[in-house]
Amino acid sequence: MLDAFYISATGMHVQETQVGVIANNLANVNTTGFKKSKADFQDLMYRELHAVRGLLVRPDIDKPLGLGAMVSSISKVFSQGEIRATEGMLDVAIQGAGFMEVLLDDGSYAYTRTGDLKLDRDGMLVNSNGDLLNPSIQIPVDAQGVSIQADGRVFALLAGGAEPIEIGRIELANFINPGGLTPLGDNLYLPSIDSGDVYYGEPTDEGFGALAQGFLEGSNVNLVEELSNLVLAQRGYEMNSKVLQAADEMLGIASNLRR
Repeated sequence: MLDAFYISATGMHVQETQVGVIANNLANVNTTGFKKSKADFQDLMYRELHAVRGLLVRPDIDKPLGLGAMVSSISKVFSQGEIRATEGMLDVAIQGAGFMEVLLDDGSYAYTRTGDLKLDRDGMLVNSNGDLLNPSIQIPVDAQGVSIQADGRVFALLAGGAEPIEIGRIELANFINPGGLTPLGDNLYLPSIDSGDVYYGEPTDEGFGALAQGFLEGSNVNLVEELSNLVLAQRGYEMNSKVLQAADEMLGIASNLRR
């Protein structure tokens, strides 16, 4: 009977974690480039029950008894978000697979799908956090306009020039298992053992998406799906609490048999 207390407690714990994951998804429903998280669960170890001699024990009780549930992983889902027009000259959306690589202050590299680029004081392309895009691209001071092609080529029209000139190219990075990336915050991700090593390519190459200038990728959170999962998590928590209450009542009955 005491097993029911621990089993229902683990069930309540995993449903509490599920609600936390859903809450974070809903909080970022309007965050540019946000990728929703997904919690995966697994059952805990099993214990063999063995029959003993007596009239109150069934002879076929030799069965494994599960001891609850646990969170096995919380991973990111990198499905495509809605592409929204912004008309920003340096806004870039990735249509398909791939990440842009940025250089962090500590010299390491991180990866993002948020393409709201801007210029720093040196005219270098950086992300919204000020992290330098890699490979680096510098926009000339006298540039009258910037054009970013679907294949990543960046052109600038210089003052007095008749034709735009190519000044660089945005490359994309990808992983065998993007869902295994480690979230860093600010829509940045770091490689992990689960994600595998990074590999690079140019936009529109096989296995990589295309770039769309003047657009940004929105969150891939589906409100209907998240609210449905929230209801299921609440009901799961409620049912586990009822199991805990029923086990408590049964234990109370057993205790009162001595009176």
